[in-house]
Parts: sequence; structure tokens; C-alpha cells
Amino acid sequence: MNVRRLIPTAALSYAALLGLTALTACGPGSATADGKGGRLDVVASFYPLQFLTEQIGGDHVSVTSLTKPGVEPHDLEISAKQTAKLGDADAVVYLKGLQPAVDAAVKQADLKTKVDASTLTSMEKHGNEVGGHAAAHDHAAGEEDHADHGHSHSESGDDPHIWLDPVKYAEVAKGVGAALAKADPAHAADYTKNTDTLVTKLGGLDKEYAAALKNTRAKVFITTHAAFGYLAERYGLTEEAISGLDPDSEPSPARIKDLQKMAKADGVTTVFYETLVSDKTAKTLASDASLKTDVLDPLEGITDKSKGTDYFSVMRSNLTALTTALGTK
Repeated sequence: MNVRRLIPTAALSYAALLGLTALTACGPGSATADGKGGRLDVVASFYPLQFLTEQIGGDHVSVTSLTKPGVEPHDLEISAKQTAKLGDADAVVYLKGLQPAVDAAVKQADLKTKVDASTLTSMEKHGNEVGGHAAAHDHAAGEEDHADHGHSHSESGDDPHIWLDPVKYAEVAKGVGAALAKADPAHAADYTKNTDTLVTKLGGLDKEYAAALKNTRAKVFITTHAAFGYLAERYGLTEEAISGLDPDSEPSPARIKDLQKMAKADGVTTVFYETLVSDKTAKTLASDASLKTDVLDPLEGITDKSKGTDYFSVMRSNLTALTTALGTK
């Protein structure tokens, strides 16, 4: 993720309105379902929002993603064809601050409905190290103070990875469902029903995570970059990222040395990498510290390398990887 281009979001005060302040309509009747085949034509900025919109919209929507599978969404550049597609759509669902090119295109487009997912839940600032409320993170003898432990938050910024927390993702789902119902009132009942179904499924996933991660032997895990901060906080874990929020940045030698010490002190067994960014640094760290490696998927897109075919299956694969690495008491 190119966080050097991340745009901080500052619309949290609107969250109480279920994000509907991020929605604009063209009058009381709002959009008619005049998209493909009479369906509401919706453009989603990348996979998590595409999946969510498809689940809620069902047969009443035609959803197109601006980000192709296998493409890093953070570095997306929008083509002229995509810009035209966006301008002709009935609605767009995006996450302001994640993809600057999308933000710019949405701002310029004369769209009937604009839904900004960042206004539908609370956004937080995360850096290299993100600790959950229940994470002990107590080191053994020779414990070092955090200030001397290399946990600088110099790369901290509004963390866009809200979809990796099922609870926050459910909050986004509720806002998107309300937006679609307002844009296409003729099918509002179906949107509401589908939203409730999705929220229930996400609630089940949250319970699975909570139960599986409650009594793990270790509570600290290492990742390529800080994509799992919300997840760590939700389930009482501590994520230590090699490169902070930006996987393209090179970690300092001091950071690598610190991670090696921390891994030994906290009983870390595994360094997680992801499929869309280089695994070189993660595997070097793992080799030097005699640790295993495994994939923890930030779910920015589904490809043939994904350990699952959709959001739920990949999230469950991630849970298996986490519980295996953290162990049981």
C-alpha cells in the first residue's frame, strides 16, 4: 500500500448519520434502476466493497469494480474508460483515502449516489505496532520499554483496512444497505433483508474469531505491513508490522533487530506475508530468526493465489493461519 499517498479521512462526525451524509441523490425519487438490464448500475472501488454491494444488492444491482483482481488497489490509476463508466453509473461505493485516483474521479463525477465507506464506521490511526485491548504483550525477563523497543509510530495514519474487522465491515454494510434503499426505493425491502442477512453472517464470523483467538498461547504476530490493526484490536492481539502501513517502504536495520528480539520474547513462531507484495523481507527475517512463514491475506482482491473464493472463505483461511501460528494453551 502506498501510504505516502494516503489521504487522511476527517468525516467521522458523520458516522452517527449512518454515512448517509456521504450520499447525494437527485430528488425524492432518487435513482431509478436504469442500469444494466433494468438493474441499479453500481461502481465499487475495490473487492471488499464490490463483494459487500453484491451481497446486499442481489439481483437488483449490476456491480463493476474499478480494481481488477491481482492489482494493488492503493496504487490504482483510473483509465479514461473507467472514468466514463463511473460517470454513467447510478451509484459508487468507495473508501475515501484508500485510492487517491478514485477520490479525484468521484469528486468530479456527476453521480446520483455517492457512498463513502469511511464515514460508515470509525477510522483509527495505526502505525507499525497495533495492540488489542486484551493483548498482554508482556515480555519475559529483560523486558524493554516501548520507547526503546523500536515501536515508532512515524508512519501512523488513518488505517483504511476496516473490512478485516467483521464488526466494522458490518457497520459499513448497514450504511451501504441504507444508501441502496434510498437510491432505489422500489427494492428497499430486499436491500434491507439482504443487509440483515449479511450482518448476521458477519456476526457469526466475529464469534468464530473471538472464540478461536481467546485462549491462544501467544498474542503477538508479525506481518509484512500493518493491514491487520483493526483485527488485532478486536480480538486482543498485537500486530507487529515490518514496514508499517506501507509495504513498499524499507524497514531500518534497527527495526529488523527489534523484531528478532521481540519474536523471541513473545514466543512468535511465524512471519506472515501476502501475495500482492514482495515476500523477500518477511522471508529473510523469518530465516534469520528461525521462524516459519505463512500467508495472511489482506483481502484486497481475489486471485488464483487466494486461499478461498470470497470474503468469508479467505477470512476463515486467515483465522486458521493465525490460530496455527499463535498456538493453544
